[in-house]
Amino acid sequence: MFSLLYWAIFGAIVGGIAKALMPGKVPGGWLPAIGLGVAGSVLGGLPFGEGPAGLVGSVLGAVLLVYGIEYWRTTNV
Repeated sequence: MFSLLYWAIFGAIVGGIAKALMPGKVPGGWLPAIGLGVAGSVLGGLPFGEGPAGLVGSVLGAVLLVYGIEYWRTTNV
């Protein structure tokens, strides 16, 4: 039960950092940011493990997801 809460909190932090690092306006509120952060943690954080390297990998994974979503939105309009 608490692990899901920790994933949501960590996802919110990572998603917020990723949205802040991306230039331009990234659509979505807190729920998409949490989902983005959790997906970024899986994509970038798991290969790096826990600790500071995992945080950096999670943020990089989330930034890559935001970039991919923005690229997909702008090319498929």
